Amino acid sequence: MTVEWNSNINRSGTATLVRMDPLRKSDLTPQRMSWDRFKRHVSGLQPRKFIFRGQQKPWRLRSHFHRTGRSDLIRYTFEDLPTLHRHLSARTRHIFNRADSDENGAFLHLAQHHGFPTPLIDWTYSPFVAAFFAFRNITIESSKKRNAGYVRIFLFDQAQWRDDVIQIPITAPAHPHMSLMEFMAIENERLIPQQALSALTNVDDVESYIAAVEANRNTLYLTAIDISIKEREKVMSELALMGVTAGSLFPGLDGACEELRERLFPR
Repeated sequence: MTVEWNSNINRSGTATLVRMDPLRKSDLTPQRMSWDRFKRHVSGLQPRKFIFRGQQKPWRLRSHFHRTGRSDLIRYTFEDLPTLHRHLSARTRHIFNRADSDENGAFLHLAQHHGFPTPLIDWTYSPFVAAFFAFRNITIESSKKRNAGYVRIFLFDQAQWRDDVIQIPITAPAHPHMSLMEFMAIENERLIPQQALSALTNVDDVESYIAAVEANRNTLYLTAIDISIKEREKVMSELALMGVTAGSLFPGLDGACEELRERLFPR
């Protein structure tokens, strides 16, 4: 779409808006590292300056909501979320007050962790928690394939981003943004062991949005590291020694059974 404008102060201009395919692979050029090198690298970073996200494949950064193909966040906010709230209120001990921004964020985060599409992107302060999520669903069999490929771990300079970019606690109505939020752990035992925080966004292609901000400010916020899937057994074994397991990250029966399945029935 091409737009033109003329103002009452003798200003004019044109712009062309191009719809990019959000399903295309990430444009980032990652660093490829061994697991041992990755551990050395992240151990040298300033604590809590960066946040991390582990992915099984180099997908672009997108929220679960946007991956469903939906885009109308006003309808989502004023129709879908009240419906979800009515249904979940029968299942939670705490009745979330959605008029309170902290409680509404906690409600969204809880729904996200149980599979409901939200405009959140999960991050963690721990590079090792991110590594767990990157390798979690990879089987031993697939890790032994000749061209096994790589998992991806995103690194995001959250400290600099918060300094440079206004953080907005709503999705709609609001101008395009990606804002980092740390929600209350109401009814959500997973938040603290996962050292979790979320990016709240109304942007479909978050990666391109971050790249535009980087170009405007001449600052690098987002980078990526790829680790070979062939290292899967070593990574999961060492993470278990660190205490980073399904049992620790997902308190409850599901996490305990997943951890024991990993230990007793390796796939």
